[in-house]
Amino acid sequence: MDYRTWPKAELHLHLEGSAEPETMCELDRGLDADAVRAMYRFSGFQGFIQAYKSVVERLRRPEDYAHITRALLARLAADNVQYAEITLSAGVVLWKGQEFAPVYNAVRQAAAESPVEVRWILDAVRHFGVEHAMQVAELAAARVNDGVAAFGIGGDESRGPAEWFGEVFRFAKKAGLRLTAHAGETMGPASVWAALEIGAERIGHGIRALDDPALMRHLCDRQIPLEVCITSNVVMGVVESIETHPVRRLFEGGVPITLNTDDPAIFATTLSNEYALAARQFGFAEAELCAIAENGFKYRFR
Repeated sequence: MDYRTWPKAELHLHLEGSAEPETMCELDRGLDADAVRAMYRFSGFQGFIQAYKSVVERLRRPEDYAHITRALLARLAADNVQYAEITLSAGVVLWKGQEFAPVYNAVRQAAAESPVEVRWILDAVRHFGVEHAMQVAELAAARVNDGVAAFGIGGDESRGPAEWFGEVFRFAKKAGLRLTAHAGETMGPASVWAALEIGAERIGHGIRALDDPALMRHLCDRQIPLEVCITSNVVMGVVESIETHPVRRLFEGGVPITLNTDDPAIFATTLSNEYALAARQFGFAEAELCAIAENGFKYRFR
């Protein structure tokens, strides 16, 4: 089955983690592709954070962000991804001391040149704290009618518990933003519950929900989708092995899921590859994968 021909939507996709080695070399002539590939080899969540940091530190100008946006959208179009909600780490832009408006204007313009329909999710780094998150929420709120669909929190679940961000999420919701949160990736079901309690409408990853039958029932009954990223979870070691990944059990439990790449360059995958992996490794039938593909459009933030 050639999943590249399928119309697809992607809901969990980080712009910065989409920068391929060749693209990074175009931005920094002092690099070569082998050096970037070595940079992308890591172990565990903290290793991933260092690889991600190595990318964002080389995004020095708004044009650099525009460049990786154009490269990403060309690959998405070739993969027949028709709709994408791309997470832009506004919190990292602030952390680097850059002015956000020129960066956002650059990626917005680059996206306008693509046939892929794009909405943006502005992401705060949860372990940077509440004040930082509110700054990002304010940036998102100012652009709610200019391409930004949602506000979310990412980063280290253990060092930035969702309970901190109730006021920030209330502010974002009142501003007309949709709400998402990374949870249940490196931490257990309590992290997912906490994200839901502050208003998250979708959960990034959420695979540890399987450890809590009550949470599984809640997600199923409320039809709260999980943004599942199989390859990412395996590479980062948040599951013991590909064989133990819970994607099949989540699906059979009635929880709405979507398939996503997370950081496609860092994890060396595409959305079509994720569908092929689900079929090959977990026995998903064509009709089941069609339903998952439809979820990508059904649960988008528009």
